[in-house]
Amino acid sequence: MGLPGNYFPKVVSFWDWLGPDKVIHLIVFGMLSYSMLWGYRKKILSHDIRYIKKSFLLTLLLSVSYGALTELMQKYVFINRFGSIYDFIADAMGCVLGAITFFYYYKKKVKKNKNTANNI
Repeated sequence: MGLPGNYFPKVVSFWDWLGPDKVIHLIVFGMLSYSMLWGYRKKILSHDIRYIKKSFLLTLLLSVSYGALTELMQKYVFINRFGSIYDFIADAMGCVLGAITFFYYYKKKVKKNKNTANNI
């Protein structure tokens, strides 16, 4: 977060966003939201749909807000750093992809548990 910006290549336009810098943003913020939902996993596995929705929304709210905060800090606090709307978009997309990935594996685990329970 606080590393000088010259360590990563500069992105010229939105269409160049698939450069290494944006991929790093996607991965890091995807791992953040996935990890946050991992903390809720026992409650989520209780199959209470209201809790699943709340945990999903809270995770997205917190992780996307953190992405916005890091970009604002890069723009106004850190020296030799520049906040970017494209970085924020990559952060937000990473948060959503991390949450979707978690629920994809969650669904697989629920199916596996149902199949195991039926075979007993």
